[in-house]
Amino acid sequence: MTLDSSKRGQVIRIISLPDEMIRAQATRFGIPEGTVVTCREVIPMGPVVIGRNRQEIAIGRNLAKLIGVEPVWSGEKECAAADHR
Repeated sequence: MTLDSSKRGQVIRIISLPDEMIRAQATRFGIPEGTVVTCREVIPMGPVVIGRNRQEIAIGRNLAKLIGVEPVWSGEKECAAADHR
């Protein structure tokens, strides 16, 4: 599964990043591989917004298609609990 196919409110784990440059940038933003994030918004034909620890990052659709993720939870109650870790 890739980030662009995530649904709003879904909690996901980043499992792969496309290359070293993107991996380095993601690490600087605090979202390296293995990080659990919440999909905040999927804007039609636009970016995917993810959140972690009260920080939100918009990731362009083309890049989101290259980021491998796996679902951890889905559902509003579980998403709220994940934000408070």
